[in-house]
Amino acid sequence: MAKCLVVGGAGFIGGHVADLLIEEGHEVTILDNMSTGKLDNVNPIARLVEADITDKTDMQLLKSTKYDYVFHLAALARIQPSIKDPLTTHKTNVEGTLHILEYCRSSGAHLIFSGSSSIYKGDKLPTKEDDEKKPLNPYALQKLQAEQYIQIYSELYGTTYTILRYFNVYGERQILDGAYAAVVGILLDQKANDKSMSVTGDGEQRRDFTYVKDVAKANVMGMNWNGIFNIGNGDNKSINELTVAIGGHRHHLPEAENEVRVTLADNTRAREQGWKPTMQIEDWIDSVVER
Repeated sequence: MAKCLVVGGAGFIGGHVADLLIEEGHEVTILDNMSTGKLDNVNPIARLVEADITDKTDMQLLKSTKYDYVFHLAALARIQPSIKDPLTTHKTNVEGTLHILEYCRSSGAHLIFSGSSSIYKGDKLPTKEDDEKKPLNPYALQKLQAEQYIQIYSELYGTTYTILRYFNVYGERQILDGAYAAVVGILLDQKANDKSMSVTGDGEQRRDFTYVKDVAKANVMGMNWNGIFNIGNGDNKSINELTVAIGGHRHHLPEAENEVRVTLADNTRAREQGWKPTMQIEDWIDSVVER
């Protein structure tokens, strides 16, 4: 049994990571400022600490406990909010990561970091971990900067790490509305409320949609990995295809700015470690949409 700290463990993905760690017998503490996290996502067996990774005092208190693994999932994790308010997102996504790295440096904990496929240039498909990076927005840049800090800490201080670059994550307990909702949650919420589904641009943007429990499994397996891994399904669907799978009317909005047109993961490196995706998004949609 390992002592695990899940930072952002009251969030959509973090809650699933904490659940799986507990299921596999590990001791779990969740650290979350509850800005987007929900108590409903918190496993009752876990210990919850309400704290903010951008607060130096909160992070000093963290140093009183030694954890074996730190799962860093805390982020302001959408592109458009980062364009509107880059200072706030930078503080959480970059400065917050530095505070977590300082903890790992002092404690010797292994860091499992939630990275993002948004850092890729996106013109070579499927995309491998070593392919060109070209952030098109502040969020993507911040996630790349966080990765670079992680690598510098490893080189300077010997901090060990696993970076998991997620492609578009969906599944149970996803955020359905507000600035931090992702496209699958938005479309399903509109469908459930008998509204026309909002499609930006022509709807032919393609995304590699990856099931949240597969992402959680990668995190737990990542306790024994070192390096950088794409965590994506290895196929993609257009937004128009999603709306057809969900069913219902749709309307078009102006195309979102500064986002890549297509994402598609080369997940060979993770598969070589024994990880594989288990869910296709159309099957999951069929299981949750009332016809």
